[in-house]
Amino acid sequence: MPNLFSDIPNDLPNELFSDLLKSEHTRIERIISHGHTSPDTSWYDQEEHEWVIVLKGEGEIEFESGETIKLGVGEYLNIPAHQKHRVAWTTPEEPTLWLAVFYR
Repeated sequence: MPNLFSDIPNDLPNELFSDLLKSEHTRIERIISHGHTSPDTSWYDQEEHEWVIVLKGEGEIEFESGETIKLGVGEYLNIPAHQKHRVAWTTPEEPTLWLAVFYR
């Protein structure tokens, strides 16, 4: 049986993105970060809305407006389509496990 907390690599040179479910209007993705951030000059500008929750670790989402939101275990955020954002920080001591739901 699949498990969100299994197969988390110890050595993670890059963030790991895995689609768990994909349909015409919805995509569910598991993201594993370990001290990773988005490039300083890069912003996500997505066609879909994104609902994201932290299941393990911590992370910070920065918006183009300058607002930063820190998320811990169980905390979630809805990001409207085309709201530019980036990952500003994730815990370097342990993996951060995100679950993201992209929808139209």
